[in-house]
Amino acid sequence: MSSQEVPGDVKLTIVEHLEELRDRLIVIAIALVISTAFSLIFTERVLLVLKKPMEQHVLVAQGPTEGFVVYFRVALICGVALAMPVILYEIVRYLLPALTPQEKRYLYLLLPGGTLSFIAGLAFAGLVMLPAAVRFLASFGANIITPLWTIEKYIGFVTTVMFWVGVIFELPLVMFFLAKLNLVTSKALSNFRRFWIVLAAVIAAVVTPTPDPVNMVIVMVPLILLYEVGILLVKIAGK
Repeated sequence: MSSQEVPGDVKLTIVEHLEELRDRLIVIAIALVISTAFSLIFTERVLLVLKKPMEQHVLVAQGPTEGFVVYFRVALICGVALAMPVILYEIVRYLLPALTPQEKRYLYLLLPGGTLSFIAGLAFAGLVMLPAAVRFLASFGANIITPLWTIEKYIGFVTTVMFWVGVIFELPLVMFFLAKLNLVTSKALSNFRRFWIVLAAVIAAVVTPTPDPVNMVIVMVPLILLYEVGILLVKIAGK
């Protein structure tokens, strides 16, 4: 059976890699269950905040389980935020199993920063980006169409956008960590800047739930700023 050699003369077979992946996924799943269960304490308050952009419209439930599904979705996105230190740790340790003590120190610094970045992304999406997008969508064609959205589809849409914006906000710290591993340099990232602007426009077009340019700019500008912050952190890492 083929095997992969890692530093320290440790050889792991494909089966052992899969077993390690399974073990780390189990740890992540346990952390998510605990954090999601804890999030149920404040899920209703978060749900009221997410529902606020639609306060002038009626959100309906078309099935007996929709209320449960909605609460679970909101609790889950909060649980992901709370469990982010565990998620980041398990992912990095699986991808980079032979970290040196110095690199492990950078990993431990990444965990709280990554968590705060993800939460900042959730807050930006929920409080800035989505209210503007939802108001646009609800008012589009209002003279001939009456918005009658289901609560499940609305919250599913909101939590999906929030999750991916939260992931995008991890970019600067990921760049810093990669720089500490000598995988990227500030010069290379600076040369890639013009391509990132184009890529940011593409990402904004995909993530933005509306076709209007205003909401696209709301997403695109933070992406460019996050990249610049990432370059700054990479320069600090190089020093």
